[in-house]
Amino acid sequence: MPQPTDAHNAEGPEQLHLYDQIGEHNLRLLVNSFYDIIKRDPVAEELHLLHLRGHGLGHSRVEQFNFLSGFFGGPKMYVQKFGHVNLMKIHEHVEIGPALRNLWLDCMSRALNETSLPNETVEEVMRHLTKAAGTIGHDQP
Repeated sequence: MPQPTDAHNAEGPEQLHLYDQIGEHNLRLLVNSFYDIIKRDPVAEELHLLHLRGHGLGHSRVEQFNFLSGFFGGPKMYVQKFGHVNLMKIHEHVEIGPALRNLWLDCMSRALNETSLPNETVEEVMRHLTKAAGTIGHDQP
């Protein structure tokens, strides 16, 4: 089964402009807010520790921004740097079950609420993130 690599491929050409609706500033704010949340909130400690085990939060902030930029139809910096994107392969070294997936989505939702995006855009972003998160995981919900 093919895995969506970006919002354009996952949903069709009309989604190409979601990046334009979000904007670079709000996308950076989303990513930085997400990592600030997982760093300071004890509930999200597991996510924080997972990112520390990798290349650290600084690296994660940069690469998540690069990935989400292309995912939402903007510049495909992650693909230019690493090639084809497969979310399952990117995360194969991490045990991701329903609880961790839901925690990630909750932290992303909280981070989105720190942006100045309209509710409709926030809902659309969450719809895409939820769909993408559903493609990753080593066990079924």
